[in-house]
Amino acid sequence: MNNKRHTQTIIIIALLLLVVLTGLIWWLKPKSASIPVNDADISSTTLSTSLTNPTDTANDNNQITNSDNLSRFTTGLERMPRSLQGTDVDGGIIVDENRQLVVTEGLRRLFDYFLSAMGEEDEATIIARVEAYIRSHTPEPAASSAIQIFQQYVSYLKGLDDLQANYGSLQMQTTQAGKLDLNLIAQRRQDVNRLRQQLFDQPTIEAFFGGEDAYEDYSVAMVSIEQDAGLNEAQKKARREDYISRLPDGDIKQNFQQQANFGELTQRTEEMKAKSASAEELFAMRRGLVGEAAASRLAEVDTKEADFDNRFNQYQAKRQALINSAGNEAGARAQIEQLERSQFNEDERKRLTGYAELQQIEKTKSNKQN
Repeated sequence: MNNKRHTQTIIIIALLLLVVLTGLIWWLKPKSASIPVNDADISSTTLSTSLTNPTDTANDNNQITNSDNLSRFTTGLERMPRSLQGTDVDGGIIVDENRQLVVTEGLRRLFDYFLSAMGEEDEATIIARVEAYIRSHTPEPAASSAIQIFQQYVSYLKGLDDLQANYGSLQMQTTQAGKLDLNLIAQRRQDVNRLRQQLFDQPTIEAFFGGEDAYEDYSVAMVSIEQDAGLNEAQKKARREDYISRLPDGDIKQNFQQQANFGELTQRTEEMKAKSASAEELFAMRRGLVGEAAASRLAEVDTKEADFDNRFNQYQAKRQALINSAGNEAGARAQIEQLERSQFNEDERKRLTGYAELQQIEKTKSNKQN
């Protein structure tokens, strides 16, 4: 039973590490700038391609439903869904001197911006909204080209959903050793690439997905290095640095180098805290790796975490006293909840259970080392 629990723990940790890695990579990923075109061709047409099975949504003042007259869209920005109200349109449309469309990642971000409201608005409304926005901001023939690519992109997303359904969660499954199945991930990527080639020309593929592929390549490479049992930590670090050094110069390489610094930052921070390093020593180390501004923000995080840790320890002592007084935890439940509300805000209370478990893990780890 203990071995089984240990294996499950390894698997969970591996998945969490991948989620953190992916989140950090996408957090560091830059958004390319784009320049919207202001020339307007405000003709109104209907897209010939529609998403399947439109979803009915509530009819309120913040959204348009199928019963509304979609032809009243002029700019595509009328009666925006609640989630997009007060936001700037992401992405943009670029046109050359001959009024031909220049396909960029910004065009894909524009599509994603409006498609993010799926569920608040039905699919037909979103399609009409995007078409109106394109035509009101883009001259011909670029407008028709952009609408055609939007239709292809919608088909791509539906095909991607089908692929995901076929694979299920297989690409996230782990072996009994807690390692990700990189072969399965590679197979899924091949299927995704095949789908792209069926729908887009090569320039559009490179513009829409080139940056995404570079980040995915990096993620897979880093996981592969991390899972190589034949490498020690120094060798893994050297492999990671070698991978980054061989990338072409540019924003992506710079962001990977920054991420590598954050990885080293995490490791060195843990080592220095274990040795009871002072706040000044931590700040100096961080400033050398990620700059003074980031080092200052991290120092603020340390201060807040130290305050939370102190309040948590006081809470744990009072909580145990309440349990002892009541004879059991169930009998003290109401008093414990009152204690939690008096000591922590709503977001902090969500951390309590996980924080207690983390402390127990750290305590067990420390006892084993001693």
